[in-house]
Amino acid sequence: MIEIEGKQVFTELSELVDPRHAALLVIDMQRDFCEPGGSFDRLGVDLSMYPPVIPRIAGLVEGARAAGVLVVFVQMTVLPGRLSDSPAQIRFNLRLHLASQRSGEPLGYTLDGSPGQEILPELAPAPGDLVVKKYRSSGFWGTNLDLLLRSNGVATVVVSGCTTEGCVESTARDAMFNDYYVVIADDCVASDDRAQHDASMLLMRHRFDIASSDDVLRIWSA
Repeated sequence: MIEIEGKQVFTELSELVDPRHAALLVIDMQRDFCEPGGSFDRLGVDLSMYPPVIPRIAGLVEGARAAGVLVVFVQMTVLPGRLSDSPAQIRFNLRLHLASQRSGEPLGYTLDGSPGQEILPELAPAPGDLVVKKYRSSGFWGTNLDLLLRSNGVATVVVSGCTTEGCVESTARDAMFNDYYVVIADDCVASDDRAQHDASMLLMRHRFDIASSDDVLRIWSA
């Protein structure tokens, strides 16, 4: 910890992820995005980065629960009839995976109440975990995530999930703008585009603290 102009600033990983004020965010680990047979898989999107990441996130979730760290699942949601999508959001959606959209229609995924919206079974929320539905890339935009974190005394969010360059980075940036410390679990984030994942990690390494899940778990288990 250092002090600047009378303000104490956490600088060590052990301070940042202290179980007394840390929360674990698990972003968009949903069947439509990550699971064979889901919406993205049916479109031919590359899911190869996800299989090795899923058990590492599961280990992080288990370690968080054991240490009393709040676990928050952030769940992408689309309302029937695209009632949650503005024209600008639809245009944004149209630009995602252009090569996969043979029909020219916006991507369809995570419809509210559908099997594809569900969190992966390997990461199923448990009693005491929170689930926050979101309608945009950032877990903070238009949701109660900030209220829930502040209500539980959270100062640091440890970020995991997908996709690295999309909802992960968007949520991490908004966490910082809402005055949370941000730690990216770098072996627990993934994308369906490795080049974009690498580019996002390059950017985030210069903005946020980066740690492996093992490093975080060592502190939580202590």
